[in-house]
Amino acid sequence: MIISDIIKKQRDYFHSGETKDWKLRRDLLKKLKSEILDHEEDIYQALYSDFQKPKVESYLSEFGIVISEINLAIKNIKKWSRVRRIWPSLLNFPSRDYIHYEPYGTVLIISPWNYPFQLAIAPIIMAIAAGNTVVLKPSELTPATSKLVETILTNVFNEQHVATVQGSVEVATELLSKQWDYIFFTGSVPVGKIVAKAAAQHLTPVTLELGGKSPCIIDDSVDIRLVVRRLVWGKFLNAGQTCIAPDYLIVNTKIKEELIQALIKKIERVYGENPELSEDFARVINSKNLKRLKGMLENEQILYGGIVNEETNYLSPTLVDEPSLDSALMGDEIFGPILPILGYDKEEDIEKIILNFSKPLSFYVFSKRKTFANNLIRKYSFGGGTINDTLIHFGNHRLPFGGVGDSGMGAYHGKLGFETFSHKKAIIRKANWLDLPVRYAPYKGKLKPLKQFFKWFA
Repeated sequence: MIISDIIKKQRDYFHSGETKDWKLRRDLLKKLKSEILDHEEDIYQALYSDFQKPKVESYLSEFGIVISEINLAIKNIKKWSRVRRIWPSLLNFPSRDYIHYEPYGTVLIISPWNYPFQLAIAPIIMAIAAGNTVVLKPSELTPATSKLVETILTNVFNEQHVATVQGSVEVATELLSKQWDYIFFTGSVPVGKIVAKAAAQHLTPVTLELGGKSPCIIDDSVDIRLVVRRLVWGKFLNAGQTCIAPDYLIVNTKIKEELIQALIKKIERVYGENPELSEDFARVINSKNLKRLKGMLENEQILYGGIVNEETNYLSPTLVDEPSLDSALMGDEIFGPILPILGYDKEEDIEKIILNFSKPLSFYVFSKRKTFANNLIRKYSFGGGTINDTLIHFGNHRLPFGGVGDSGMGAYHGKLGFETFSHKKAIIRKANWLDLPVRYAPYKGKLKPLKQFFKWFA
């Protein structure tokens, strides 16, 4: 099917008004949920086929999150879709004021490879809940999962409502050359800039879920055993291929050596002395990314790991000591199982490191000192974060998830995801029983009472 034909079909269907029926949307989401549940084992197998993602990780970070999101949408779609009454302004008295949630229209969703099921389906759930039609471009780097996603969506939706377009960069480029009513992109910063530029050609609103070098600061007040448990999970989940993973540590020098030894022990306890044999450790997505990660390790002081198997795209959990801030390792988001460790003595040292990079997607602090943690949270700009843990802010549907600056724009999850894919249309219904003449010409003698009115009521 030609892309322009798909878009025309979807525009015609959207203009028919059928997608604005909240009952239809709810029923389709129920059907989608049933289809996903029927393919649960297939989803795990596809993720394993693409990069050996462990089943528990697949449930926790892909399947479970999607089911939670779709349950939330099914339960609340009627309430979210209602016209919302707003307290009126005295300047417009007498009136009744409202917000109407209106779908944008035909939406393009481009999803990434690192969580290829969750980050494809979750945005679709809220785009459909809001009443849009959707064209999905899944990642070509995870062919098994992308094909299964297409199968699931085809079994639920007509192409005029939701269509999947498979392909590589050339297909994405063609999609971006078309005019859309909304674009939702999850991926890297360089590609995000391309998407934003393409959207600007048509003044298309866009959500960009990107990444960046997310820091993790650890002071000397912490319980090291607890810290390393949460760090090893947050960093090496999905072999470090998580946009909100801690990208590097900034550790108080008083505990740095003790923390390193505890990290090594924890890694071996979790994955064994040879993590390549572990069923709980995923692989790097492909040889290209493995080569990129290997290049980052050149001339660095490796404290632990650094073992590579090019035949299976394996890179072991790796700790690196004090890389230079202008090194390849610290130049870009790592997006792999490599954890640089930097020491600090004073808070000024932390500032010199963090301000060397753009605003990150996530920010982590481990400390028992509330003032220390709160000051850092207030001082630096970032998308979202957690004190005394990693990643878990992603799991609360009541919290917005998104970046700022180079780490993205816009946010979603839960009700906010519904609102992201909705235009909030402001409506005032003005009463006719009172019509004050002060706003109408001629204006002679009316400025003083107008000033007084604004002073009292505006």
